[in-house]
Amino acid sequence: MYRRTSSSTAAQSELRGDTVFSSGTFGFPPLDAHVVEFQAPADGVPGRLSWTAKQDGKPEERLDVLHAWLVEDLPGGRVRVLTQETQIGPPAEELAQQVPNPMLNGHQAWLDGLVRAASGRLGA
Repeated sequence: MYRRTSSSTAAQSELRGDTVFSSGTFGFPPLDAHVVEFQAPADGVPGRLSWTAKQDGKPEERLDVLHAWLVEDLPGGRVRVLTQETQIGPPAEELAQQVPNPMLNGHQAWLDGLVRAASGRLGA
């Protein structure tokens, strides 16, 4: 989930270039995030979106995040979504050691939610 905090180019519910928003996932407190790459999809060109976020504080609390998405139209009305995230810092190191891995499971749930939303089954 996210909420937009400021932007010169984005509507309330859209992420676009230079959007600043707040996002909290995987048990981390909401972090201010900044969209650093946005390319709308075009004929034969995948859409691209990436954002960064940072948590300051004591050394054991610091966290740097980069999350990138690639959205590509495929034949037959299909869409491919590729996502990659990197997190650097002690909180991320602790999270990576958990079994089952909440980040892997959380990203899969996020992608499953995108499928439900795209197919009109958001409440399902």
